Amino acid sequence: MKITGIEAFQIEWAKGDAPEKRGAFLRVHTDAGLVGIGEASPMQGGLASLMILKHHIGPAIIGQDPLDHAVIHDRLIHRLVKLGPEGALGGALAALDIALWDLKGKLLGQPVYKLLGGAWRTELPFYASIGGNGARTVDEVLRVVEARLKDKPAAIKIRFDNDRTVPDADIPGDIAKARAVRKLVGDGFPLAFDANNGCSTGGAIRLGRALEDLGFWWFEEPVQHYHIREMGEVARKLDITVSAGEQTYTLAGLRDLIEAGVTMVQPDIVKMGGITGLMRCAVLCQAHGVELVPHQTQPTIGHMANMHVVAAQLQATKPIELDDPSNRRHAVFTAPPRPVDGLFHVPTTPGLGLELIEAEIAARRLEIG
Repeated sequence: MKITGIEAFQIEWAKGDAPEKRGAFLRVHTDAGLVGIGEASPMQGGLASLMILKHHIGPAIIGQDPLDHAVIHDRLIHRLVKLGPEGALGGALAALDIALWDLKGKLLGQPVYKLLGGAWRTELPFYASIGGNGARTVDEVLRVVEARLKDKPAAIKIRFDNDRTVPDADIPGDIAKARAVRKLVGDGFPLAFDANNGCSTGGAIRLGRALEDLGFWWFEEPVQHYHIREMGEVARKLDITVSAGEQTYTLAGLRDLIEAGVTMVQPDIVKMGGITGLMRCAVLCQAHGVELVPHQTQPTIGHMANMHVVAAQLQATKPIELDDPSNRRHAVFTAPPRPVDGLFHVPTTPGLGLELIEAEIAARRLEIG
């Protein structure tokens, strides 16, 4: 089987969506008639990653065997490294790797998790990841948490999405919201707090100690992601688990976080080398005794790829992430992933287990330059 071409395009989920709200999809075609699907990180609509795929990666992989996915990935990252692996290139390579694993599963007639060595679990609990809470009042935060509890999540993460250029904007307000959510769900319900890089080192320690008192499960990305030493300092000074890694695109970058003192890392499959990259992260984390809890907010291709990896992960210590509901979830797939009674079920069909509805893709597809 040889690669004959690729399609890299945006998906406009609803007419009038801002460009940064679009999805970034990839299809890889082969001479066997099989097509693999992948997804890049959607930051700013994933446009930069899609351009790299179309103009640099696509021409370079024509005629190659898609089963050589790891060789293809590593060759391309070194060939294109001066574009900068931390960002658009990482997203492009992730999309390609996911599509090649999808092809591999379809060729061999097996779900991806079987090709990764088998599943430790095929039913996956999830945590409801609730964004935008920095701008909400306490009452508004409680109403959205109440709504998400109806989906039967195993945990709740409240994200604040504050302006990263204004650290410590409202720590008393953040603590008040955390306290109100704890009161709402009760003492035993697992909670997490995502500061979205919104604190100074001192502010993060102050906020983290309040979260400890409230019994929160973990404290995510308290300081700027590029302040690796400071992230580790916060982690070492707090008893609550401090996590980071959503904005880390390389295995070496993840190692730096671990060496700084972070004990729970959260790389994202649509940024960190796709399935191949995330499996490498799992080995690194297991060797260092660190929790791997992947970040993943794309509800279809990225979500499904992540589920296959988590199913095959020996030590999955936390539920998988489910982002805020949106019309992206069901529009272009015949059987999109949906939780049933609080659990996602990993599909047993070949590849990722996703099939596109061509008419719906055509209605939303946007070509790139």
